[in-house]
Amino acid sequence: MDLFKLYFDDKWNLLITLHWSIYLILIFTMSIWVLKLLKNNFIFYKHIEIDSAEIGIRGQKIKIKPNYTNIDIAYKIWVELNTRKIGLPIDFENDVIVEVYKSWYEFFGLTRELIKGLPATKIRNDKHSIELIELSTKILNEGLRPHLTLWQAKFHRWYDSSLLDTNYKTLTPQQLQKEFSEYELLKNDMARINLNLIYYKNSVHKLAFGN
Repeated sequence: MDLFKLYFDDKWNLLITLHWSIYLILIFTMSIWVLKLLKNNFIFYKHIEIDSAEIGIRGQKIKIKPNYTNIDIAYKIWVELNTRKIGLPIDFENDVIVEVYKSWYEFFGLTRELIKGLPATKIRNDKHSIELIELSTKILNEGLRPHLTLWQAKFHRWYDSSLLDTNYKTLTPQQLQKEFSEYELLKNDMARINLNLIYYKNSVHKLAFGN
């Protein structure tokens, strides 16, 4: 039995014929290769668990199975977290609180617009994308919003007026913010929110990149 045959036809074209078993081997090999390719492209990832309690919001462990929709959502959220002073630990000796608040506020708006811009028809029957959106909404409403409501306007008002106070004119912004009467309370709450956002960033990174 010839597995393959190499010959010239009457017009001197080089031809190769293969035995049917070779075709089966080629088909099997290609199938394995395609399955590995699909797996590497997030099609067959296992469920990823996100513990909403650890992120600092009320709830329980959420299982999300990555698909193209929530991978895209997670990636865009991760980019916002990773390129702003949001997904990194706050350095209270060197970071300026008003700048941190600016990043938080912008992230709040951008994430809200990202979620709002998703077509409802695309996610209506997609349980896992809906869970990711609900988790992201809770991060905004139960994580960021209460802190910003309590502290941002109060601190900004004090900070802006203190910049005009001659008693503080020699202080750097980092030194000035420590003069805020409730600085330790604000700092502790900011640190708590910061840890939640870092955990959230790591969760969406795992969902977006699979590791």
